[in-house]
Amino acid sequence: MARHLRSFFALTLVFCLLAACQPASPTANPHKIVYGLTLSVSGIDPHVNSNSELGIVLRQVYDTLLYRDPVTKEIVAGLAQDWSISDDGLTYTFNLREGVTFHDGTLLDAEAVAANIQRITDPATASQKARQLLGPIASYEIIDAYTINLILSEPYTPLLDALSQVYLAIGSPKAFEEHGLLRYQFHQVGTGPFIFSEYLPDEKIILKRNPAYTWGPSFYGALPENAVDEIEFRFFRDPATRAAALRNGEAQVMGEILPTDARALTNDPAFKVIPVPIPGQPLQFYMNLKKAPTDNLAVRQAILYGSNRAGIGDVVYQGFSPVAWGPLSAITPFYNPNVNNLYAYNEEQARAVLALGGYSDSDNDGFMDKDGEALEIIIIQPPWGLLPQVAQLLQDQWRSIGIRAVIEPVPNFPTLLEKVKSGEYNLIAFDTSGLDPSILNTRYLGASLDNWTGYSGSDLDRLLVEATRTQDEAQRRETYAQIQAIIMQEALILPIRDYVNLNAHTARLTGLQYDPYGWFPLLYGVAIADQ
Repeated sequence: MARHLRSFFALTLVFCLLAACQPASPTANPHKIVYGLTLSVSGIDPHVNSNSELGIVLRQVYDTLLYRDPVTKEIVAGLAQDWSISDDGLTYTFNLREGVTFHDGTLLDAEAVAANIQRITDPATASQKARQLLGPIASYEIIDAYTINLILSEPYTPLLDALSQVYLAIGSPKAFEEHGLLRYQFHQVGTGPFIFSEYLPDEKIILKRNPAYTWGPSFYGALPENAVDEIEFRFFRDPATRAAALRNGEAQVMGEILPTDARALTNDPAFKVIPVPIPGQPLQFYMNLKKAPTDNLAVRQAILYGSNRAGIGDVVYQGFSPVAWGPLSAITPFYNPNVNNLYAYNEEQARAVLALGGYSDSDNDGFMDKDGEALEIIIIQPPWGLLPQVAQLLQDQWRSIGIRAVIEPVPNFPTLLEKVKSGEYNLIAFDTSGLDPSILNTRYLGASLDNWTGYSGSDLDRLLVEATRTQDEAQRRETYAQIQAIIMQEALILPIRDYVNLNAHTARLTGLQYDPYGWFPLLYGVAIADQ
């Protein structure tokens, strides 16, 4: 009996020691939260990579020269306390805040900002987005320790907006040198409210509050009681697991909740759902004008008339996402409301347009044809944004107007790009977020490598360039109205829905807000109440 008792106590001691060695649960630190990410990415260096997921994390680690107020959306001071623009629009002068330090103790000054500009524009960095955001930047000039000029080769009005985005975050030059281009993403150093502590790809990212942070933008305000002091970002790739992780306490905040789960959580007082409209381009399909039959305007218009987008919004997106009518979502600055209800769902009109374009069902097989060729549309469908369900509904809807749709799924973005290069598609789904409508330039300038429609028009090109050069807001509004009108007159896209990012969190969490770009939370003032 004594031997059995000794064995029992020994096992008990082992179990206790093992328990003590286990990682702390998310609730072990009462001021720690777990934030659910939805996409595992290959890189999170803001100067190198372009994915939205990196901004969710790094908006907390870095400051930018400027910010956009989350309520007014106006550009406000960041690391630059004030700025001015020369009369010719070529020189932007920034006066920096004094007394700001990076997380490694390095002082922020004009030399540090210059080092960031150098890093972004260096071809070796192979920047996927940051370099593009800087537009026609030609050089910089350090005026004194806390003043720097950015010099452009031509006027570029979107620059202030660009400098408010996390991709142009200001990092420590010392850290750039110490870790090199490839390793820096694991050792990032900013000036923001949280310090980059640990990064295990595909597993987690840990941030800890920066106790020295006193220079945030005006809208940050004072820290609340029970402010979160540690954030662990975890990856929840399967959409079906996200709401469950919230319910079982595995996470306290979750992004990109399924619409059906968001609808259920809306009725649960233990949680709060935050639908965040995303400015920029809507969820849409670009139409390829270089491949038949979408080289025919009548076919493109029939596709628009024959798509029941309101039905898709109700069925797939549970009413959270409004119908998209043009190349910009309705909350984007300079949106043209005159595109509303263009190509409203009308099967009779769709058939009439096809008839005018020379199409008929000559062999009575239920599908339109012309000159012996069946009216067949190839849809390239990526897996995100519930696009598989959208493509299936479009296929069913178009059948009733005599269009045969062939859906070709692609598993990821690289494969989608391969399809673009091949040119073997009629419709291809993609969306781009952004507050400044200059994001249209990369998609619609005739010479742009990202012009997936293949459309080239001198009037559209001229207007797109003019809109980025003028500082006059009224003129920009009028120019972008014309741009949107041309895109829809030519039926270059099938807009589906204005993107809405569905987020949810435990009701114990307060102070969560998102920046005006829609994807990125501002976690400085978030607090968590005791259970």
